[in-house]
Amino acid sequence: MATSLICRETQSRVSSTLNRDAKQFGKKYMFDSNEETCWNSDQGENQWVALEFPKNVKLSELKVQFQGGFSGRTCRLEGCVRGGEFTDISQFYPEDNNSLQISFVLQFRIFPIQEVPAVSRLKIVFENSSDFFGRIIIYSLDILGERAS
Repeated sequence: MATSLICRETQSRVSSTLNRDAKQFGKKYMFDSNEETCWNSDQGENQWVALEFPKNVKLSELKVQFQGGFSGRTCRLEGCVRGGEFTDISQFYPEDNNSLQISFVLQFRIFPIQEVPAVSRLKIVFENSSDFFGRIIIYSLDILGERAS
C-alpha cells in the first residue's frame, strides 16, 4: 500500500525562494499541512524541488497543490540512487486551474507515475510556468510509494 515517503529525515532543497525570504516563502511550507503557507520560487525557468530520502524508495504518486496562475506547465521528474546521476523518470503537465483562483480554493492534482525504479534522490523540475515571470507557488507537495527493501 502506498504511503507518504516524506518524513523528518527527508532532506529538501529548492532552486530559489522569492526575494530570498525563507521565513515567509520557504521550502518547509510545502510540507507543513497548513493551507495558508506556501513555497514561492523566485522568477526564472527551470525552478525545481529536490528531495533526498533516508533509504531507497519506489514512487507511485506525486501530489502537488499549486496556486493557479503560478503552476508548472511542463514538468519533469528525475531520480537517482545515492551518489548517482539524475536521469529522467517521467514528464507531467499540470493543469492551471484558474477557475479555482476566485476564492483561492485550490485542489490537489494527482499524477500517476509509470514503473519507476527505486531511488534515494528525487528532483521535480518545473521547466516553465503559467506565470509570465516563471514563478512557481506550491502549497502542498507529497510523494507516495513504498520504501524499497
